[in-house]
Amino acid sequence: MRTSRPRSHQPTHEVTNQPDPRGARDLWAQDRVLRDHAAAAGADGAALAGAGIAFGTAEALHDAAEARRDPPRLVTYDRAGRRVDEVHFAPGYHATMTRGLAQGYAARAWEDAPGGHATHAALTYMLSQVEPGCCCPMTMTYAAVPALSAAPDLAALWQPRLISRGYDPRPLPAGDKASLTLGMAMTEKQGGSDVRANTTRAERAGDHYLLTGHKWFCSAPMSDGFLTLAQAPEGLTCFLVPRWLEGERNPFALQRLKAKLGNHANASSEVEFAGTRAWRLGDEGAGVKTIIEMVHHTRLDTAVAPAGLMRAALAEAHWWASGRTAFQRRLIDQPLMRAVLADLTLDQEGAAALAFTAARAFDGRSEEDRALARIAVALAKYLNNKLCPQVTYEAMECLGGMGYVEDTPMPMLYREAPLNGIWEGSGNVICLDILRTLARAPEAGEALTASLMGAAGADARFDAALKAHATRWPGPPEEAEARWFAESLARLLAAAALIRHAPPAVADAYCATRLTGERGRTAGAIPAADHGAILARLDS
Repeated sequence: MRTSRPRSHQPTHEVTNQPDPRGARDLWAQDRVLRDHAAAAGADGAALAGAGIAFGTAEALHDAAEARRDPPRLVTYDRAGRRVDEVHFAPGYHATMTRGLAQGYAARAWEDAPGGHATHAALTYMLSQVEPGCCCPMTMTYAAVPALSAAPDLAALWQPRLISRGYDPRPLPAGDKASLTLGMAMTEKQGGSDVRANTTRAERAGDHYLLTGHKWFCSAPMSDGFLTLAQAPEGLTCFLVPRWLEGERNPFALQRLKAKLGNHANASSEVEFAGTRAWRLGDEGAGVKTIIEMVHHTRLDTAVAPAGLMRAALAEAHWWASGRTAFQRRLIDQPLMRAVLADLTLDQEGAAALAFTAARAFDGRSEEDRALARIAVALAKYLNNKLCPQVTYEAMECLGGMGYVEDTPMPMLYREAPLNGIWEGSGNVICLDILRTLARAPEAGEALTASLMGAAGADARFDAALKAHATRWPGPPEEAEARWFAESLARLLAAAALIRHAPPAVADAYCATRLTGERGRTAGAIPAADHGAILARLDS
């Protein structure tokens, strides 16, 4: 459909030197970084080519904007005063959910196709650029599939419906629907990440349990079910809480929706369990062991999404700099702007390389792959999310005052930038998990060392940094140095992936500026590099 262009001629002036909005885009074909690292991880490029088009259409962008503009609305009672405890969403939310699930966001990893987790990771990377809030319920649905295996009877009902590629938001029991979504409700006021401090109680009632307690954060409260933790007679236990029951509503009282900094399209709530029916997953007392399968997989998405958010911010900055002039030159041709954008591009590509290293390990079938997946995803989650707010802000600044205006996507991206670093374990929690993994699972450290040594010999700076790390920390460090240790390891793993899979100019500049002290502390404060080759990674 052809549309008329807005009028540039105004009564007092002519509109010039204002780049047009980017509009529809192909999120796969126009992203060399994604294509290279997803391919190296074994992802299905043909499937991703279709998703890249679907996620970037004008209609998809409109639906995403509508989902954010008309945020979720809590409805606690009907007109007669009966509890309904529902969240109503804009049509754009439902359209985005339909689109994402149809492309296999929740299903692809479990369909027995090669590279399933890597393909899922690429879908997360792309859709995070369009509507990050809608990614949350789809990520939890993807991640819940393996956790349900702890209860075969429940798995038989739920797993096929979670990976059906359909979307059905109707408030119906699980058995009456062909497609389901599944969320999580773990955090309580007094414990936060320390879930062993949870006080929600579970009492046996025949073949199920009745839960009593409060959850401080319940993500996507209109999901068809939730995994939660409660104290049963034998200790902290994992349960599946169906949202809807046959003939009645499960007592699931939504007290309020959280007023959040960002992630506006997604509802986050507080929920009260008062005689709420639940079915046990795994043994009593084994709650953390059971639910960790879901947490492990949600962490993959929290490692991938910041790379997507950084990509979206940089693509917008590059578009602006390529279409705007200042001081008689295009911004993109000015050496200082090129240095800033090139430096940010190195952060973004390093984040993508690190995330897809983890995704590839998720797809592996060996014990070494599983060990590497556990440590790599934690390293990627930590470093990528520490970089994301910095990169997003610097990209925003490239637009000047326009970057601070809601007409551009930059404010939305900036609000989203901190989220994945907080969700599923904030920075300190992740660093402590890295130390525990290395202490309790020596095979994880061995797999990580093998991966790093596989890149040795290609760059003297990488070799020197690897040696310096091993000298400084011959074993896991003291807790107070955990962040320094995790950042060092994560940068080394990213550099190893870039040495293997990125153009030489990118790997060279990354090693020169991330593994040595030859740089300042702000974006663009780097020694001379091949800016043209690096910036080519932002071109379609």
